[in-house]
Amino acid sequence: MRGNGLLAQLRRPPGGRDARIMLLAEGVDRTGTGVWAAASVLYFTYVCGMDAGRLGLLLGVGAVAGIAGSPLAGRAAERLPVRGLLIGCHLLRLGTMGLLLVVDHYAALLVVVALTCLAERGAKTLEMLFATRVAGERRSTYQALFRSVANAGYAVGAGIAAIGLAVGTTTAYRALIVANALSYVLAAAMIWRTEEPGGRGLVTAAAGSVDGAAAGSTAGGPSAGEPSAAPSPWRDRGYLLFVLLDLPMCLDDTILNVGLPLWLIHHTDAPHAVVPVFLTLNTVLVVLLQMRVSAWAERPRGATTAVGWYGVLLLATCVLIALSTGGGPWTATIALLAAAALVTLAELMRSVSSWELAVSLAPPRARASYLGVAGMSQSVQRSVGPMLLTGAVMVAGPIGWLALGVASTGLSVVQRRASLRRLAAVAAPERVPVGVG
Repeated sequence: MRGNGLLAQLRRPPGGRDARIMLLAEGVDRTGTGVWAAASVLYFTYVCGMDAGRLGLLLGVGAVAGIAGSPLAGRAAERLPVRGLLIGCHLLRLGTMGLLLVVDHYAALLVVVALTCLAERGAKTLEMLFATRVAGERRSTYQALFRSVANAGYAVGAGIAAIGLAVGTTTAYRALIVANALSYVLAAAMIWRTEEPGGRGLVTAAAGSVDGAAAGSTAGGPSAGEPSAAPSPWRDRGYLLFVLLDLPMCLDDTILNVGLPLWLIHHTDAPHAVVPVFLTLNTVLVVLLQMRVSAWAERPRGATTAVGWYGVLLLATCVLIALSTGGGPWTATIALLAAAALVTLAELMRSVSSWELAVSLAPPRARASYLGVAGMSQSVQRSVGPMLLTGAVMVAGPIGWLALGVASTGLSVVQRRASLRRLAAVAAPERVPVGVG
């Protein structure tokens, strides 16, 4: 059992040496990202002098640019080496961070932030594709390790940012930007030491395995009867349906980072000091439980089970949030902390199901471009999710949360059934049209 622990898995991750280097690079990258995430809003407010309206537009433009990053990276990865593209994304982010130190015009900042978000989402898609190629059928284990490393990196980065924010000077803010930029340099240098993963996103499957067949089972080329031209994800109605239904499967992120804090402040008597505990609890639970959840929900069939549990957990989360308004400070605190724990469990389910199904439901020969389209769901949710919560759910009060929970559960059932149908079609002996949903 000890040999299967987190540290042991990090020493011997799926994919061997290159996977280990990539995980270390991702940890460094996420540490820098955590520094900037904790300091960016205050930097733009106090150093750049932006009001709330201009800051909101800046972040919105960045979010929209991020939506385009995933499909662009996926499309490019069909033609160019993943390793080189990922290094390029890090170097682009290095350049934009450098520009932040010298640019103060608002229009220029819009471009800089947009490019930063574009490169960030592109990098995440390329990291996902790298893992798919290197880790093969054990990609779920790699994803679990990645999320554990990423959360630890974010926590370390937030701690570093806290030091700079405590100082509060312009020089301190600029030092945090430099720290983030250095993380991109280190990450790019580490990735340079890896080798380009073979194949075009293909995953070797065990002979006769239904799950393996669903995951894409050849490493050499298209199977008999498969068309020579790679299919386009934009013409694949079944896959686009999966991506569309995956949007509400990412709401846990907005509920944790936007919904819980705002609901606590404006609708309960819980002390405001509880707000930072939400993220602390989330980080601890992800590090402790990600490997266990990923092992339980491994392979495509397990991922569809995780989709069902996601809906149940999100419904329970919304019920607790709705109930938090009915009592005093202690009742509200306990209810909201329990909701934070449940939404974290939902996040763990989503991290397994969304990534595994995005890979398994895609045709092996076009996996890179398909994963690029799938990567849009989280970016779109981050743009639309906060507006949904603040403009509709919270306005409706507790009944709004209950409606959100019921709707999410219903959509998770639809997503699970649609995914099972497509998995069965992919695993069938006879070939079916790509657009079958």
